[in-house]
Order: sequence, then structure tokens, then C-alpha cells
Amino acid sequence: MRNDILPAFQTFIAELRAIWSRESDTQKRMELGRDALEKLVRDPDLQAHSRSWPSTEGHKNLLFHTDADYGFVVNAVVREPGRFGSVHDHADAWTAYGVCDGCEYLERFERLDDGSKTDYADIKRTSTTIGRAGVCDLVAPWAIHAEQGSNQRSAAVILRSQVLVGRVLQHRYDEHTHVVSMGSGPTQIPYELRVG
Repeated sequence: MRNDILPAFQTFIAELRAIWSRESDTQKRMELGRDALEKLVRDPDLQAHSRSWPSTEGHKNLLFHTDADYGFVVNAVVREPGRFGSVHDHADAWTAYGVCDGCEYLERFERLDDGSKTDYADIKRTSTTIGRAGVCDLVAPWAIHAEQGSNQRSAAVILRSQVLVGRVLQHRYDEHTHVVSMGSGPTQIPYELRVG
């Protein structure tokens, strides 16, 4: 990496590449990756840097890194106060989600129907986890969830086990109408974590 990139982020990418080089199991990679992400989002320099990141409103993510050798992706999401996210899954990808500034909520859902109808799902919220700066969560493939904002701006870093946007369609769920639709993930906005 270049010497004008935030040192904590350079260390994080090096650690991820070391994990991917020695581990072949995706779940194990992502469990270790979540631990590395937890260190990153607790870094004071990254936390300060995140306060200048632009909003990702309008179904966007900041794109920090796509690994050419191992295929993992590092994104960020910046939510404005009161922003609510949609209920969705990440198809067959693992996702680690770490808040670095502000407060968010991760809602998890259980599917109650048998899945026999492609455009219908009866889902029920089973838990809500509070995410504050330094807190990371790991979302398994096909797990139905939603990230919700709070009454303050928040920023989070996302580690994905693979590229989704443009390659994989994800499910979106409406918990009230029970409608299920398919769609691509957020628009990717390239963004560099430059020092200064």
C-alpha cells in the first residue's frame, strides 16, 4: 500500500491477507477477519478520520478495498440521523460489520414460512443488537437482517467475504407486506483513506 494511506487501515489489510493466505475455510477467515475489524474500528485515528467521510444515503457504500488476490471487499456506510435500512440478506457471502463512530442497531430476523413461494416470506424480528464505536458483528450467509441508524450520524466499516455488487443478487424482505424481491447491493463509491 502507499504511504499516504491511514496506517491502521494498511495494517488491517495486511492482517486480512495473512488470514486469507493461511486459512481456506470462509467462516474461519471471517471470524478472524471480524477480530481484525474490531481492532480497526477501535483505532482512534480511524475513528477521527471517519467523521469526515461523506454520507452514503441513497443505497451507496464507500469502497475502500477489493482484494485482487483473495476477493474480499472492505466498504463503509455513513448514516445520517434517523436513517432506517431495509431488511435483506447477503446471499452466500459472510459479512462483518464494525461501527467506528456513532450508534447503530443490527436487527436479526427468522423466516417462519417454508420458503416455497419465491416472492413471499413471513419473517419475525428475533433480536436487536446495539452497535457503538468499537463493536463488531458477524452476519452469516443468507441471514436476514437490517442495519438501522439512530438519532445521530454513524459510520461503520464492512468486511465482505466476496464481491457481491454486479455479481450476486440479494433478497430484500418487507416484514409488513411479506413481499420478497431480488436486487443488487449498494452502489460502490471508491474512496481512499488518505492521511491528512
